[in-house]
Amino acid sequence: MAAFPIGKIIKYIILIFFAIIFIMPIYVILVTSLKPLDEVSLATMWTLPSAIDFSSYGEAFSKLAPNFMNSIYLVVPATLLSALLGAMNGYVLSKWKFKGANTIFTIILFGMFIPYQSILIPLIQFLRTIDLYNTIPGLVLVHVVYGLPITTLMFRNFYASIPDSMIESAKIDGASFLGIFRHIIIPLSITGFVVVAIWQFTNIWNEFLFAVTITTSDQQPVMVALQNLSGSQIVQWNVQMAGALLAALPTLLVYIFAGKYFVRGLLAGSVKG
Repeated sequence: MAAFPIGKIIKYIILIFFAIIFIMPIYVILVTSLKPLDEVSLATMWTLPSAIDFSSYGEAFSKLAPNFMNSIYLVVPATLLSALLGAMNGYVLSKWKFKGANTIFTIILFGMFIPYQSILIPLIQFLRTIDLYNTIPGLVLVHVVYGLPITTLMFRNFYASIPDSMIESAKIDGASFLGIFRHIIIPLSITGFVVVAIWQFTNIWNEFLFAVTITTSDQQPVMVALQNLSGSQIVQWNVQMAGALLAALPTLLVYIFAGKYFVRGLLAGSVKG
């Protein structure tokens, strides 16, 4: 039997070391969430609970449930709309060339580099003007607009790999602009939609700044409510850790069940070019 190369052993040792470093915070969160409050302290941070206690999860869920639904009402339409509009933009800018198309594409991409903080005041004033401040639809609008640059970029690069001859053949057969998009482009870009949907779902679900400034009280998404779990006098770390795990669960499930499609879409060219 051939000896195991020493270089490969060292590589695996290094990878295992960094993997352990990476999962240490997850271990602390999980262990703390399963402890009763009287066992939570810095001195016992690494120790296992004397008895598994799920009461912190029940308390965290009861406090986060309304805001959890707010996040669902936010992330589903915002993800679908930004993906659909980004697909149409990418289709037009990659297959229907017109004068100034590259300039328009550059202007759209410029939106990716505008810091959130720099537009908060005019954004809030605008939402107040159209009566969408402190509403989920207003937050949906913000995320759709801010998501268009990256979704347009992804779909434009993805559609660039589709042969132009296919579009020309459809035109000769009498297919309309929307007909080509509906019957040819969309079926060919399912992997692109998966990549964009996972990307947008994760970003919108985890976003905090817009959520905390545009919405208040009962309209806030779960990430803002999670911050409010800390309380003002006593921090119930077990409840807060349980809430953090519950809030992270949707994005975790998305990557568990759709992660392979995400990687497949990346390899198909949806974000390169």
